[in-house]
Amino acid sequence: MVWNNLVVVKNLKLWSGRFDKNTEKAVDDFNSSIRFDSRMYKQDILGSIAHADMLGKCGIIKIDESELIQKTLNEICEDIQNGLVTFETDAEDIHMNIEKILIDRIGDTGKKLHTGRSRNDQVALDIRMYLIDECSIIKNMILQLMETVLGICKNNLDTVMPGYTHLQRAQPVTLAHHFTAYFQMFKRDIGRLEDCVKRMDVMPLGSGALAATTYPLDRYYVSEKLGFSDITANSMDGVSDRDFVIELASVLSVFMMHISRLSEEIIIWSTGEFSFIELDDAYSTGSSIMPQKKNPDVAELARGKTGRMYGNLISILTVMKALPLAYNKDMQEDKEAIFDSVDTVKMCIPAFKGMLATMRINKDIMRKAAGKGFTNATDFADYLVKKGISFRNAHEITGRLVNDCIALNSGIEDMELNFLKKYSPLIEADVYEAIDLKTCVNQRNIPGGPSYEAVLKTVEQGYVFLESKKDM
Repeated sequence: MVWNNLVVVKNLKLWSGRFDKNTEKAVDDFNSSIRFDSRMYKQDILGSIAHADMLGKCGIIKIDESELIQKTLNEICEDIQNGLVTFETDAEDIHMNIEKILIDRIGDTGKKLHTGRSRNDQVALDIRMYLIDECSIIKNMILQLMETVLGICKNNLDTVMPGYTHLQRAQPVTLAHHFTAYFQMFKRDIGRLEDCVKRMDVMPLGSGALAATTYPLDRYYVSEKLGFSDITANSMDGVSDRDFVIELASVLSVFMMHISRLSEEIIIWSTGEFSFIELDDAYSTGSSIMPQKKNPDVAELARGKTGRMYGNLISILTVMKALPLAYNKDMQEDKEAIFDSVDTVKMCIPAFKGMLATMRINKDIMRKAAGKGFTNATDFADYLVKKGISFRNAHEITGRLVNDCIALNSGIEDMELNFLKKYSPLIEADVYEAIDLKTCVNQRNIPGGPSYEAVLKTVEQGYVFLESKKDM
């Protein structure tokens, strides 16, 4: 239509004043992000409420207008939660959808909400708020997983098993010692997650499109209302920074790498060749053709999904690697990748935790496996050192003894004392106690070692750590 020689485009878009044509449907579909960013509706509305409150407080809009906008936004949030709102692709994203609904309900007053604000700083705010909320959920889930791990440790302080290097039997340890290693990994994951949130916890609203605004906004007021610790220090960085998205993708990738390592061991241990554990039926699957099969699908899927997490991290890094300041539409691509990483972790942890909590541990088989492969050979060498032989000579003597025992198909502990004395006259009957598997484990009684006492202390410290996180 034409009015006073002005062409008016009949268009739903709130930015259409500059344009003479409607956007092609294919472009609308390509450009729209509502299909995945709608999950941020609550954060978008909370940010808009704080912004409207500040606009009224600063006298940029009237108080009654601010109050009407806030009231209506709360109503919209409730309607969305009750499934009464249908988002439109034409409105592009969650920000424009909510603003359009607001304007439809209260008319021109709703158009004042966007005063002093751009979608660029709005989306930067929403994604920070959303990911901070998700980090809190994931942190609690990891802590619950760690509690399950500690329970396994507590119940297996004296469950002797072989420790491995190069996937070859190396030295005897306990299952508790083995699992406290994973507890330490997950503890570091918690630390990384907390550090990531610290850098996420800055409020970008007020940055505008890139050069802030001429309106006298009170950014600190908005920051305080939304629970942020600080505000961004540079408007261009405020709208274009996605370091926190990359960092979270990295943190979650490292966590899933730890899950994948444990998955690999669960898969190996559940094989007939090892039989260290048996997975509960509720956390296993069968074969469509082989009726005897019991497959560790939870562990295998967790291992497989780790590669997906790496892909998301590389995707976001690649999107950001050559972007000039400030905002670019490329940055819309960060959402699906980080949302997928968040969803994948949240889906993985409960299944993985349940699998660990219900698996049956075959302690006798683990103990027998520790007795094979000369896992006490290092202790035999240490025995010789304590008798006054240098470690290098003791190492050589023990190596020759092991080689001969292999030929005889016997363990060191199976050989008679006279046979052992051929390798050193210093060897006495006390050697059998020295190379007993329990002795091998419990003599390593230093902080971080596998002894019953050392691991018990580590487990107790683990529970203290978990308790310290309950109120955070």
